[in-house]
Amino acid sequence: MASAEFEEIADTFEFLDDWEDRYRHVIDMGKAMEPLEEALRVPATKVTGCASQVWIVPEVEGQGRAAVFRFRGDSDAMIVRGLIAILRALYSGLRVDEVLTVDAPAELARLGLHDHLSSQRSNGLRAMVERIRGLARQAVAA
Repeated sequence: MASAEFEEIADTFEFLDDWEDRYRHVIDMGKAMEPLEEALRVPATKVTGCASQVWIVPEVEGQGRAAVFRFRGDSDAMIVRGLIAILRALYSGLRVDEVLTVDAPAELARLGLHDHLSSQRSNGLRAMVERIRGLARQAVAA
């Protein structure tokens, strides 16, 4: 259940044969993201379990299961900013109950990320996914 935006990323990754090109593409996606304001870089938005500094700020429109989920994020590491951009493509615009049904490991596996990320980065990516799922669970309950 990937979004059209995520499918576009998957298609681009298929087109790019070399992992170095894919890595550069991830970094470029991170550079293209709007930076998060300093005022939002607070402990409440910080993701624990990441080697880098990572902040995720939910933007939920509506209430309950039908609410639409979006988020903004930032990191002090360029590759992690790119990973946030990939997660935004995967989750943003879904209903909060749909966020909980996304098989993130399977979708991200299509990109081959786990084969090329360090164990620390993979753990950080899992922590970001869990944070997003937790925010969606809170929104469903609201």
